[in-house]
Amino acid sequence: MKKATAQKAAKRVTKKSAGGQGNGIDAVFAAYPPPVKSKLLALRRLIFDTAKATKGVGALEEALKWGQPSYLTTESKSGSTVRIDQLKSEPGGYAVYFHCQTDLVETFRELYPELRYGGNRSILLDAGEKLPEGALRHCIALALTYHARKKAARSE
Repeated sequence: MKKATAQKAAKRVTKKSAGGQGNGIDAVFAAYPPPVKSKLLALRRLIFDTAKATKGVGALEEALKWGQPSYLTTESKSGSTVRIDQLKSEPGGYAVYFHCQTDLVETFRELYPELRYGGNRSILLDAGEKLPEGALRHCIALALTYHARKKAARSE
């Protein structure tokens, strides 16, 4: 029953894209292999929970970008898009992707050197390992507030 409650909570803060993309997103999640699928669904819940708990983020829009589940701060425009997907080159691998022209991943590297990174655009994870929830929650919150923080820094 706990899983259903988390899904309902996620839907409360979700605005699906027009054109029935919700079904496309569901199909993408359904196509993932079981160990990766469960980790990506947990990551999806973490993104929605983090957005809900982070001041100024507002509702997220869940959409497909480049065929990947993506989370946008369309309402508040407070942050940078966060995407999640399996790693094609690494069975059991999956990642959280961030805009590569931001300094987000560079910041994450300084804060969390123990995490594994893919260049300047992703945090790499393994379905066989425990989700580093605390670090990911912080990194996701930083991404979802990226534009708001940059704007605040410029106005100081």
